[in-house]
Amino acid sequence: MIAEVFAPDDPALVEHFRREGWVVTQDLDPDEIDAVGRWVDDVAATHGTPGSILHHREMTDDGPKLCRSENFVPEHAELRRLLTERLVLTAAMVLGEPAILYKEKINYKAAGGAGFSPHQDAPAYPFVDRHVSCMVAVDDSTLDNGCLEVVSGRHHELLETDERGCIPTVIVETMSWTSVPLRRGRTLWFHSLTPHRSGANRSRSDRRALYPTYNAATEGDLRERYYAEKSARLAAVARGDRVNLSLIGDFEGRPVD
Repeated sequence: MIAEVFAPDDPALVEHFRREGWVVTQDLDPDEIDAVGRWVDDVAATHGTPGSILHHREMTDDGPKLCRSENFVPEHAELRRLLTERLVLTAAMVLGEPAILYKEKINYKAAGGAGFSPHQDAPAYPFVDRHVSCMVAVDDSTLDNGCLEVVSGRHHELLETDERGCIPTVIVETMSWTSVPLRRGRTLWFHSLTPHRSGANRSRSDRRALYPTYNAATEGDLRERYYAEKSARLAAVARGDRVNLSLIGDFEGRPVD
């Protein structure tokens, strides 16, 4: 579907978000869209080190590919300003109270890269109760390259999960899924309980997206605590047949040998 697009200062976006559990906004102007692409490339070109930027890779038919970078805000001033001074304002609107950055990541869905199983974000985010995420399309997000799919109006309860922390197939099959393609520079905001998924990139081009998550400021600044917890828990997880990207097993990518 082609979703209605709201200006970030339009109060109507809040009503849409509360009703549907997601909303699309135009937060970036044309110059910023190009700049964000360069900033994302800056992060991808860095060397990940313990306690610093974290890079994750998956195996594709064309070899190992970068699939995610996170914890880059301390080292990239422009992205830090975008996430903590600009997008945080829209996060506050949909949360209904001041917001603060909880975590940030870039997903690089390379050509042939894997998708994500149906899930809710809340089980993967410890320490917070009120949070919202968004996907900023750095490149066009299309049906062919695995755009996000969401379920409208199902953001009021935590659903049953399977052994990977994802939504069981028997529940997934009862849901009405909506694909949300995005032009580059547009942002899809979604509730932490909104079921969502994405397919593999079946196109011949890579597709990048920026994903900040915000929590209610009344819960405190928990970003460093989150990354410490995630690092410890991922280090304790045995290697399996999927890349461990998250505190739930939603990513379908193959690990690099």
